[in-house]
Amino acid sequence: MEPSQVAALLTAGDYTISREIIQRGFGVLFLIAFASAFNQFPALLGERGLTPAPRFIALTSARQAPTIFRWNRFAYSDRRLRLVCVIGMVLAGSAIIGLPQAGPAWVPILVFLAMWALYFSIVSIGQRFYGFGWESLLLEAGFLVGFLGSHDVAPTLPMILLLRWFVIRIEFGAGMIKMRGDSSWRDLTAMDYHHQTQPMPNPLSRRAHLMPGWWHKSETLGSHIVQLAAPWLLFLPQPIASFAAVAIIVTQLALVISGNYAWLNWATILLACSGISDTFFRWIGGGPLPGWGWNVGVFTDPITTEAADFVAVPDPVEALPVWWLIIVLVFVAWQAWLNVPAVRNLFSSNQLMNASFNRLGLGNAYGAFGSMTETRNEIIIEGWIDDGGWREYRFKGKPGDVHRRGPLVAPYHLRLDWLMWFAALGDYRQTWFTELVRKVGSGDPQIRRLMGPDPFDGAAPELIRVRVFTYRYATRAERRAAVAAGEPKPWWVRSDPRVLVRPIDLRKG
Repeated sequence: MEPSQVAALLTAGDYTISREIIQRGFGVLFLIAFASAFNQFPALLGERGLTPAPRFIALTSARQAPTIFRWNRFAYSDRRLRLVCVIGMVLAGSAIIGLPQAGPAWVPILVFLAMWALYFSIVSIGQRFYGFGWESLLLEAGFLVGFLGSHDVAPTLPMILLLRWFVIRIEFGAGMIKMRGDSSWRDLTAMDYHHQTQPMPNPLSRRAHLMPGWWHKSETLGSHIVQLAAPWLLFLPQPIASFAAVAIIVTQLALVISGNYAWLNWATILLACSGISDTFFRWIGGGPLPGWGWNVGVFTDPITTEAADFVAVPDPVEALPVWWLIIVLVFVAWQAWLNVPAVRNLFSSNQLMNASFNRLGLGNAYGAFGSMTETRNEIIIEGWIDDGGWREYRFKGKPGDVHRRGPLVAPYHLRLDWLMWFAALGDYRQTWFTELVRKVGSGDPQIRRLMGPDPFDGAAPELIRVRVFTYRYATRAERRAAVAAGEPKPWWVRSDPRVLVRPIDLRKG
């Protein structure tokens, strides 16, 4: 076969729109991730943080936690951390406006790998506060999407298929974790609890929870169908692959509007776009129905068979020079090798969730909510002053005040609020929580800035205590009764208070 024929065979010119969405979209997510680290990392993990990164770096090896902050001339400091975040945000901004995509084919690789390296250095020392699946998801995606190339070349079929396989690992892996992990997913009762017990509810979570039982069963069944079946359809001819991608995107958007999961759902949506062809996008915009086929090569109108002029697509032979084709094929082959443990894990009865199998964090296992929490507990930190009694410290996102509805936060990530959900499940025995109580009680300004309105205006209370309550959503009847009584509508009802930390004076701690 001639090189030109090979190039034509491996060209996926009908995915130029998807490439733009994926690369620019992940630029947005990296921008948010670096901004989150800039705002939160110093207070949580900085020099005077809850679990200081310098101490962690000193106690671990480069193999255990690879990071640029181990370099002798770039040892960790809060100032250097923020410098890294600023550089990362600049690089992310360039991808958002399309600067790397306007250059030679290899430029997006350098930009996305630079963002990956900088953020990898942060996540590696992020300890408990960065131990979430969407961190590794963003990093792995950032490592891959630069190899889609710039406008100088058409997307390649091997890279498009690699991204679709990525979607399978995310969605099918999550579906199998659910089926193997908790009987409530198998008997279709999981969504009876999920909207109320999820880590950080948003403004629509209560409404979603109060839907009838048949609705929740339909949610659970629909989740199984999409996660276990739809991802595999991405490997079928068009337009089946596009319809499968749309099904995945719709279910992810349902999660976006009913909860706050940082950028997890948005990253999955972006990757699912690898299944949608330019032809299908044109059909959505009012064009002709897509024809059947694999949709590789230059986009053609399925009715007139003339080249479409709504998007510029390079000639397939010229778009894939031999050097570029070799780079992509070697990269995809390497990724296929790294994915072997993930394949084994998907079909293992002892399936791991959010696990990494190599030092680079590539070819990971993903998943969420393998076990369902049926009761919601919330930890409430309170301070005391003689002339005001006990006052509650509020957080920016997590439930506390029973009259406050859940905020819309995602794709931004409130790390402290998320860990407070885990603390209520038993994580309060960890060092970070002990330090949090101590810093709140002593009036630490860094931590106070990560929390909601300060009941003591920055001053240290005379005493501090920690209690745990059971929370549930207020019913419609309870809200009507509150209005009839001239009281504010409750969003939550809390009960069963338990003391977790007895009143202590930490002002001198």
